[in-house]
Amino acid sequence: MKNVSFLVLDVDGTLTDGCVYMGENGELCKAFNIKDGYGIANQLIPAGVKPVIITGRTSKIVENRAKELGITQVYQGVSDKLSKLKGILSAYGKTLKDCAYMGDDLNDLTAMKAIQAEGGLVGCPADSAKEVIEMADFVATKDGGRGCVREFIEWLVL
Repeated sequence: MKNVSFLVLDVDGTLTDGCVYMGENGELCKAFNIKDGYGIANQLIPAGVKPVIITGRTSKIVENRAKELGITQVYQGVSDKLSKLKGILSAYGKTLKDCAYMGDDLNDLTAMKAIQAEGGLVGCPADSAKEVIEMADFVATKDGGRGCVREFIEWLVL
């Protein structure tokens, strides 16, 4: 097992395939992968690693899925993911080196680079932005929303 206390996850493009289905009254649904969910609830949490969701969008759907999986730390509508993460970690007396982070796009890069610079680990889905793939410690064989989170969890904890 890698030495991490937290796994920080992006949502759109990481836990989901990045598609947002919109109706005239707003967001209708997002698709989450069951294998990713199993990995979080039955591999990550029992291994003592705390999952944290930090996402730029806000959705009741994300809140519901997190609750279903036992994820208690969910932060939505966050534009500065690194500052939010530092605040969370300081409450636990932890630093960026205690983290793993999985994200897929340019808005994840600042946090990912800071974590990596401090000795933490970063992963990404196979279909991530080129800049993310080039710097990641772990690149999944699966795309976002298609089991990539489970791959990263197994790399981290098994």
